[in-house]
Amino acid sequence: MDKPAEKSTRERMDEWNSRRQHLLQMGGEKAIEERHARGQLTARERLDYLFDNSTFTEIGLWVKHRTTAFGMDTREIPAEGIIAGFGSVNGRTVVAAAEDFTAMMGTFGEYHGRKLARAIRFAKENGWPFVTMNDSAGARLHEGMDTLEAYGWTFREQIEASGIIPQISLLMGPCLGGQAYHPVMMDFVIQNRSTGFMGIAGPAFVKTQTGEEISLEDLCGWRSHAMKSGQTHVVADSDEECIDRCKELLGFLPSNNTDTPPRNPCLDQADRQAAELDELIPDHPTRAYDMKKVLHAIVDDGHYFETLPYYATNAITGFARFNGRTVGLVANQPTARAGVLDINACDKIARFVRFCDLFNVPLVSLADCPGYLIGSQQDWNGILRHGAKLLFSWADATVPLISVILRKSYAGAHYGMLDKSIGADFVFAWPTARISIVGAETAASVIFAREIRNAADPEQERLRKLKEYADMYESPYPAAERGYVDDIIQPAATRSHINRALDALAHKRAERPPRKYSNITL
Repeated sequence: MDKPAEKSTRERMDEWNSRRQHLLQMGGEKAIEERHARGQLTARERLDYLFDNSTFTEIGLWVKHRTTAFGMDTREIPAEGIIAGFGSVNGRTVVAAAEDFTAMMGTFGEYHGRKLARAIRFAKENGWPFVTMNDSAGARLHEGMDTLEAYGWTFREQIEASGIIPQISLLMGPCLGGQAYHPVMMDFVIQNRSTGFMGIAGPAFVKTQTGEEISLEDLCGWRSHAMKSGQTHVVADSDEECIDRCKELLGFLPSNNTDTPPRNPCLDQADRQAAELDELIPDHPTRAYDMKKVLHAIVDDGHYFETLPYYATNAITGFARFNGRTVGLVANQPTARAGVLDINACDKIARFVRFCDLFNVPLVSLADCPGYLIGSQQDWNGILRHGAKLLFSWADATVPLISVILRKSYAGAHYGMLDKSIGADFVFAWPTARISIVGAETAASVIFAREIRNAADPEQERLRKLKEYADMYESPYPAAERGYVDDIIQPAATRSHINRALDALAHKRAERPPRKYSNITL
């Protein structure tokens, strides 16, 4: 019997090209048109937009599921619903994976998970940042236990890469169920305002299990996470803006934990004065001012990248540059709850501080804080535990730490916003600083309670004692006399002092005793 004719080389090449082109078409022309009609890019278009021209190299195009149950033996899912690879982003290598909603709605199955886990591991092993673009209907239930196990592979790879490489998630579509742990376990989440949704369960499942009726938008839209849960760091208005913000964020960060952040050319003078700061602080101690005016005045070109701007607005976190260097900024915001440290603000700042320390980003704290928020609700919900996270974060940090006290620095907030005793390398204070165990009003009412009560004119005596205490302690001078403040500086010269401190600390080396990690009060 004659053997079947062998395929010629040309036939094999034609077959390869045909198969490849078919896979590159993802879910097909109709599915792509539907995406475009909703104003969304396809997974491949998103990757093309992220990476520099012609630098993307795909990994795993040919991966195929092995499930045969429930009709899956005839179901084709191009590239397993997730496109992964590496390339150059603004000249630096990045690994990325984009879920493809046109291919079985980007559902997460065994080999979808294998591709994602492998991409994260590949990024970690090569010391490159990892970016994921989430857009999936959730778990591929057809695959049962294999789908369940694949989540574990992904989560473990993420955790093992945490603190080694920066990880950024772009929420560009639904991300529900077990899959929603994937974005929140990364370092930063950027959410599309109109199409990004993230939740442990969708509305239908919530209604079935709990009876609660709620819309997808109310349950897990951008307001849910940017304002309430504190899990979305940046909100964008389109796929393109999501990716643009991601590129900007990457520009502040090193590729991995053994690198230093890139230093950009800077035309903004390092010793530039900001005269407007000399008159910024109101005469009355309870009157608010906008801390963002200070940030704009002191950073390079007035530009900083804020994270979690809608969450715990009494605290500000973000990245900026000083003389081209990346710096992490932490500040109180007097216009929101007087800049007090509550539970959410503590969590927001503590995680940001730990990220910066992991990736060699110096930290600058701008303090004007009346203290930790008190009251039954804060106590019952664990303000002490959450507040202690700040203390752990600052004390554990080994990067350059610089504190500038603008006005109030009272009680536990004195440490929570970074002082000398908790680990600051430099502490500067404006002449308007009020550094004390408590405010004069509180101190006078406690220390001099008997004198005030027994005075012929209690109110007049109260005011006299209040002034006496304020004159003695509510200023930066006692702290400077003890060496707890390195210098009392002119507000206009703040940028200059920070830049000089960063120069001095450029080669800081801090040693810690051997241990796995601190037992932070999670």
